[in-house]
Amino acid sequence: MPNKSDQHDSPALARFTGSMVRRAQQRHIAVWLAEVSAEITSVQYAALKILQDTPGVNQRRLGDELDVDRSTIADLVARMVRNGLIERTDNPVDKRSYVLYLTAAGKEQLTTLRPRVEEVERILTARLSPDEARELRRLLAALLPEPESS
Repeated sequence: MPNKSDQHDSPALARFTGSMVRRAQQRHIAVWLAEVSAEITSVQYAALKILQDTPGVNQRRLGDELDVDRSTIADLVARMVRNGLIERTDNPVDKRSYVLYLTAAGKEQLTTLRPRVEEVERILTARLSPDEARELRRLLAALLPEPESS
């Protein structure tokens, strides 16, 4: 039996972009929890991926890449350090900041979760053609503010 979140928005609500984005985000969270992890959030996964691609990035740049504010990135990093996924060390160039690296456990989580994350993508875009999925990502990116240059 479909639940309320599986039903289509009323025509009145469907015309509001914010309502549709909110519902899409709710669906993403539900699929993430079912397919990937209740312990590792999609933001934490994104942080792991960024640290894999740019080891030794500073905490501020990681926050910029994730588009989260300073207090949020500080909390996220502290939680990931506590959980043994990343290590934080003093920045040798700027002692006022930290540089971040994946731990062995963080690398293992990334490897384990990657196929599950790809499954989330497949589920979320199952009713779209590859061109439509690319267009959806392009349109969603157009809704976001331009990144600030550092």
